[in-house]
Amino acid sequence: MHLILKASGVNAGVVSHLLAKNPNNVYDRTDKGVRVRMVYTKASEQETEVLVHAEPDPVDLVRGTPDGYDITQYINDREFVTSSLFCSYIRNALGTALNGKPKEDYMRWVNHAFELELKFGPVASDLPDRVVEELFSCLGYDITVERGESAYSFDLKNRSTVRHITLRGKQTIQQALRQLFLLIPVLDNYKHYFISEDEIDKINRYGEGWLDSHPLKGLIVRRTLHFAELIRTYERQHGALDDRPSRLEQQAEEAEGDLKKTLKSESAISRHEDKNPNADTVQATSADRADDSSEIPVRLNDLRYRAITDIVDSLPEKRRIVDMGAGEGKLSARLAYIPGVESILAVEPSGQSRLRAMERFAKMQDRAGVQAMPEPTLGSLFYFDEQLQHQDVMILCEVIEHIEAYRLNGIMETILKEYRPQVLLVTTPNKEYNEVYAMEQEQFRHYDHRFEWTREEFNGRCAEWAEKGNYAYEIRGIGEEKEGYGQPTQLAMFTRGKEEHE
Repeated sequence: MHLILKASGVNAGVVSHLLAKNPNNVYDRTDKGVRVRMVYTKASEQETEVLVHAEPDPVDLVRGTPDGYDITQYINDREFVTSSLFCSYIRNALGTALNGKPKEDYMRWVNHAFELELKFGPVASDLPDRVVEELFSCLGYDITVERGESAYSFDLKNRSTVRHITLRGKQTIQQALRQLFLLIPVLDNYKHYFISEDEIDKINRYGEGWLDSHPLKGLIVRRTLHFAELIRTYERQHGALDDRPSRLEQQAEEAEGDLKKTLKSESAISRHEDKNPNADTVQATSADRADDSSEIPVRLNDLRYRAITDIVDSLPEKRRIVDMGAGEGKLSARLAYIPGVESILAVEPSGQSRLRAMERFAKMQDRAGVQAMPEPTLGSLFYFDEQLQHQDVMILCEVIEHIEAYRLNGIMETILKEYRPQVLLVTTPNKEYNEVYAMEQEQFRHYDHRFEWTREEFNGRCAEWAEKGNYAYEIRGIGEEKEGYGQPTQLAMFTRGKEEHE
């Protein structure tokens, strides 16, 4: 993680005094396991360039966390990306410049605008490129966003999800750094510390002189404060945020990640809730609205669960159910209330997720209406498990897109020819609908997705699997339908051939 600050033109050499760092010395400090270095690569009266680099200890990043027993905690990007962590690491090194308090002889240069070039990255952001560009372009910067090419020996992704950003423009050193210290965490949308009212003070301090006129102020404030109560506190102090955000802000909020996103690469078949709130939150359908004049948004994940439980409830045979990739057990818990259900295997490879599922299921003990207590089960689609054979219903809810496409045919063959459920339910994103969310053309709804299919592609695969396994199938959509794009989620229902019942 790094930041390169370059000043050009007459009196550019003054910048070193504003930063309070001698160009002839290397700033090298280690504090709490993090090494921060500042090195001048150019130092003259016409050009000053300084590299700020932070190198944290990856073990210290996770030591003492609640997930300390789980080795997957080490699989994350926090060691590398330019984020709120990076800003906290370098704050002391740049404190003089941020506060605008150099030595008295150089105070007059605090408000002097230099020709600047600022490079930082890599940045892991869930915002579309055009929103990233608007965050900085309206501040007077020319912005370049670069994505690295990803080379794999198999079909996974050919475009990196991280970006390197270059800003060029005329700005004071203090204001440029304050803008970065506020906007870099907005890009990353992940805070490594407890978010309190101190964040409001940070917004006031770093946003002074530019934030009030920023067209994406609402987005910046919301992604900085995260929580509704803190946002309301800010509005009480500064006035209500615009209730009718700009189109770019709408696009940005549509692409926002989960507010509690951990950015860990969890197990490939562990269920997730999509990180795009447009994929998570949709307006209630017209049928729903008839009973709710307030049009309360409904999470797409809830609509998926509702569609699946409605199908299972309507089946004549549903005594034994397998929820593959059950995650924390949210769907399994809903299935437990369906009359006629006698057993539910909540199959999940992640130990952490299974523990949370156990906690969820324990709270269901003695609740009215529970037909069968789900059973957390260690398992994976990559390994055969005879206890999964000949169940009435098997469910793969938002699972297959986490598996490399070339491995799917073998997995589906195992399910349809070896496990032989009477009914198999599979849901997956509809790639065409991503355009409704104003997503980038090659962007996936979740960083761990290996693919996303159009309706035609999904139907073609389902037809192939059904024919080989002697199943009939039908496909329906879940979520609000848009003409030309379909619905955000595709659901396939495979029903075993009649001769297989005899």
